[in-house]
Amino acid sequence: MNLFEPVPEPPVTATVVVCVYTEKRWADIVSAVDSVAAQDVLPVETIVVVDHNEGLLERAREAFPRVQVVPNAHKQGLSGARNTAVEMATGDVVVFLDDDASARPGWLRALLAPYADPAVIGVGGVAHPRWPVARAAVDDSGRPATLPGAPGGRDATGELDWVVGCTYTGQPTEQAEVRNLMGCNMSLRREVFKRVGGFAEDIGRIGKNPLGCEETELCIRARQAYKADGREVKILFEPRAEVDHRVSDDRVDWSYLRRRSWAEGLSKAAVSKLVGTDDALSTERGYVATVLPKALIREVKAKRPASAAAVVVCLGFTTAGYVRGKLPGATSHVSLPAADGA
Repeated sequence: MNLFEPVPEPPVTATVVVCVYTEKRWADIVSAVDSVAAQDVLPVETIVVVDHNEGLLERAREAFPRVQVVPNAHKQGLSGARNTAVEMATGDVVVFLDDDASARPGWLRALLAPYADPAVIGVGGVAHPRWPVARAAVDDSGRPATLPGAPGGRDATGELDWVVGCTYTGQPTEQAEVRNLMGCNMSLRREVFKRVGGFAEDIGRIGKNPLGCEETELCIRARQAYKADGREVKILFEPRAEVDHRVSDDRVDWSYLRRRSWAEGLSKAAVSKLVGTDDALSTERGYVATVLPKALIREVKAKRPASAAAVVVCLGFTTAGYVRGKLPGATSHVSLPAADGA
């Protein structure tokens, strides 16, 4: 390749969204916004949505004069904040970056390149965990015992890294189609929201509560809607679009593992009521049948009983949460934002 050959511009424009809710993450928020501004491809706009926090709203407006800083105009929580940004976005693609994530160089270019294919409606990337430095670790990367993984250096994945919102073992290592994207580092065509509406505001994270799966539900709902119209679409995982996701100290202990796993089960139950059990659990079945058993065997052979126990605890609490969520009266009603019919 000629080193002086011009790099092609992305096929679409982008609006980058960072949703924030607490001043305790101020340093992370600044890092996230700065990492977007440092990209070699710039978005048409960056929107910071503040989730019902007047003090943080004022501080962010003063700190980011070149960024649109707006309050969440919807129900409190991450879904409502994202929906606020979607309504304002003007880019062809809406990109979501977590407030405690920092994009690596080339992130936005890699995320947008697959949209040259008109069948692609969503693209997500890798989130590398950045572990707390003051905790006991099982290897040189700083990986905690509660989130086991095979040795592999600083960017190695673990089977339970989804617990802290990061890329996990079992996901593709090359560009590939996936059922859904992870919210820390994802993008969707703006037309998707016009077609199917926004994120479900009755599921997902509100402040520190560990519920989730609003991204899963939206991706499944979008694919089902396009299929009903006779259009086959693609949602892609692009490993070259990388971010570093800071993991706070409170998220590597046993209590968080239990709470997050239980909440994941509840969330999956809620999603299954919206989109059907087959689609809601299509990825999870393979993960439970192949990925987790290999992790358990590896940790037992390596004589790491705490890490082996973490696999069992995670699976047990997730299963229990799912069963609880399927019982009558549990998460029985979830409303969806309306599409505009476009």
